[in-house]
Amino acid sequence: MNGIKARLSTMMFLEFFVWGAWYTTVAVYMAAEGLGDLTHWPYTVNPIAAIVAPFFLGLVADRYFAAQKVFGVLHLLGGVFMLAAPSTIGNPTVFILALLAYNLCYMPTLGLSNTIAFEQLDDQEKEFPVIRVFGTIGWIVAGLAISFILSPVLGVESAEATAWPLYLTGIGSIILGLFAFTLPNTPPVAKGQPVSAASIAGVDAFRQLGSRPFYVFLAASFLICIPLAAYYNFTQLFLGATGFENIAATQSLGQVSEVLFMLVMPLLFVRWGVKWMLAAGMVAWVLRYALFALAAPEAVTWMIIGGVALHGICYDFFFVTGQIYVEKKSTPAVRGQAQGLLVLVTYGVGMLIGAQVAGQVYNGFLGGRDVLPLAEWTQFWWIPAAFAAVVLVLFILLFNDRVDRSEVSATPAADHPDASLTPAPEAGVPAVG
Repeated sequence: MNGIKARLSTMMFLEFFVWGAWYTTVAVYMAAEGLGDLTHWPYTVNPIAAIVAPFFLGLVADRYFAAQKVFGVLHLLGGVFMLAAPSTIGNPTVFILALLAYNLCYMPTLGLSNTIAFEQLDDQEKEFPVIRVFGTIGWIVAGLAISFILSPVLGVESAEATAWPLYLTGIGSIILGLFAFTLPNTPPVAKGQPVSAASIAGVDAFRQLGSRPFYVFLAASFLICIPLAAYYNFTQLFLGATGFENIAATQSLGQVSEVLFMLVMPLLFVRWGVKWMLAAGMVAWVLRYALFALAAPEAVTWMIIGGVALHGICYDFFFVTGQIYVEKKSTPAVRGQAQGLLVLVTYGVGMLIGAQVAGQVYNGFLGGRDVLPLAEWTQFWWIPAAFAAVVLVLFILLFNDRVDRSEVSATPAADHPDASLTPAPEAGVPAVG
């Protein structure tokens, strides 16, 4: 690996290390601080930032400043906000606003990291996955480090219940911000081009791709993100309730499975095609929540670990396949907009609504108590399982589109929290899961 690729790989590693460090632990920390009924709010401000990010990239970063400089400044600012956040935990509103400020800085860097990498690679489909997989490794290392290194160093049973994962994120962000200024120069990709809010929001792409199959796909992608929010928010609390101590490390099994299932995706594409790949992802969604529900009363370990490990199928087979579907249906003129539209609908609006719905459902079960009994965790998990099952059935009945399987040959890169298709270099939008 040459020097530039090594730096790009380091960038990706740190980019997802800092995300994984706080995203899989913040609910445990908040619950330990008596804010168990507010844990859905970090997973609300994150999609708000995902909605804002494409507009920031399209209106500012892509047109006026070198990508690596914007990337560095945003991480430096974000690091300061995250380091300050734990000191505000006594005031929940200020704490959530600090997390919002951090996410507003962080989410645009997902697209910027892709832009920086694409600019330096000659063969993007071949070289980018090798660079991008270091991001998934960074996410995994964050979980392992918190559970198996940070906890013993601090002398506590669970570092996840402390503010240190947030401090780790802040420190990592500042290190990455400084490191960014050593990255190759990446001039603004759209300097001098006309801009409109409609094009950035993907309206042009929506018009061009408009068809019944595309509308069904977009609706299914939006709806499936509602139960997805329950996984990201409440799995860490569920793991704690069922006796798991190394929560961050356990959840990182989901990212390990992403890498493994990514390897078999090209083979399955040839046999199944887009429709049944998407359907398989949704089946895994239903199965995961069903395993959690069945495991809850007796805290059955293998079922819980199996549910976490299914995350690779849940994300790769649905979201990565969806990104490939959009890529193949789009023309070069709107490809970036189309990928941005998918991010806006899923990790923006879908996750925003999902976080609020999941939070309200959980608080309804919680009923003012500090801890949710295992029997009620069963009832809680059956709700997203049923929701995902309805989306699955409707999708199978209503979606009917053909994509030439021979065209779907590229192996996308893992992303997260998860995996992604390489978007067009000019897109500037995050490919996240």
